[in-house]
Amino acid sequence: MLIDTPTAAHLSQVISQVAAPAFLLGAVAAFVSLLIGRMNRVVDRLQALHATTDDDRSGTHPDIPHLRRRAVLLNKAIVLATVSAIVTSLLVILAFVCTFFRFQHEYGVALLFVVALSFFTLSLVDLVREARLSLHDLSHHKPNP
Repeated sequence: MLIDTPTAAHLSQVISQVAAPAFLLGAVAAFVSLLIGRMNRVVDRLQALHATTDDDRSGTHPDIPHLRRRAVLLNKAIVLATVSAIVTSLLVILAFVCTFFRFQHEYGVALLFVVALSFFTLSLVDLVREARLSLHDLSHHKPNP
């Protein structure tokens, strides 16, 4: 079976169609970087509190459960954003493979784009939930006079 290779015009059309998913991929990468930075701060704070409570043997610090909850939300957000990036990558691959084999790809690509955006949206929701916890934690700390 000989494969009829796509024309340059057809490939150009596919490239223009995957421009939005490519931008989404860049946005997700920047977002994951932000999430990892927040996660690192929470983990550093947890490690510092664990070291403090181990030294004074007074039990656990009251902030530890809140920080653990924040870490769980951030981890979930990172996983969801990463799944969004994987689906977006598959979308781009599918578009080019389908073009190469002259298959209709528009509906499949559209469906994958919706799925990728859904995972990204869920990740954003978890970030908002974590940020609200962060502000809630901050409101319970009173400055030392």
